[in-house]
Amino acid sequence: MAQSETVERILDAAEQLFAEKGFAETSLRLITGKAGVNLAAVNYHFGSKKALIQAVFSRFLGPFCASLERELERRSARPEHKAGLEELLEVLVDQAMAVQPRSNNDLSIFMRLLGLAFSESQGHLRRYLEDMYGKVFRRYMQLVNEAAPRIPALELFWRVHFMLGAAAFSMSGIKALRAISENDFGVDTSIEQVMRLMVPFLAAGMRADSGVTDPAMGSAQLRPRNKQALPAKV
Repeated sequence: MAQSETVERILDAAEQLFAEKGFAETSLRLITGKAGVNLAAVNYHFGSKKALIQAVFSRFLGPFCASLERELERRSARPEHKAGLEELLEVLVDQAMAVQPRSNNDLSIFMRLLGLAFSESQGHLRRYLEDMYGKVFRRYMQLVNEAAPRIPALELFWRVHFMLGAAAFSMSGIKALRAISENDFGVDTSIEQVMRLMVPFLAAGMRADSGVTDPAMGSAQLRPRNKQALPAKV
């Protein structure tokens, strides 16, 4: 078996098992059994379970962020154009659709894993994602901050995560939701159509009036020690 094929088999198995069982409940033994390789192959190619988790995320985020960075560079050449929230959200849809899929379930699995990255104790993963991709996401979020209304920083933090939560729920269960929709309405809605339907909904949420009534929440600012923390940025 060629080295690249072995790596892909391990990543495919790990990705599916992590999405089904979570990171903590998925052992390397389960992964090697599903991939049809021995433990030595995992240790040789990845070194540890943590590194394997990180590699699973990079397989999607690597090309996604490269494409996003190129788009941001293109836009920086037109500083006179100020993009609105809808346009900026459409940018993410475009980059997600540009990633070459390995199967029809890639995006669904990734969004399920993204939700697990925050719901399970995976500090190493968030630090890794910040180190690898934080720069491009901070650049993108700066444009979102400029397009969003003047709301308290703490509320903006939560709105970004409300947005991520809505996207993660919708896309991680997209197969079932599409089947329910087609059964109820007799129309097959594609994944891209669903993603584009989310854009005005998410933009409206980001644009809504502030719900902050506590003065302490309204005046809260990001602490300097947290400025590199990925959860506050993407």
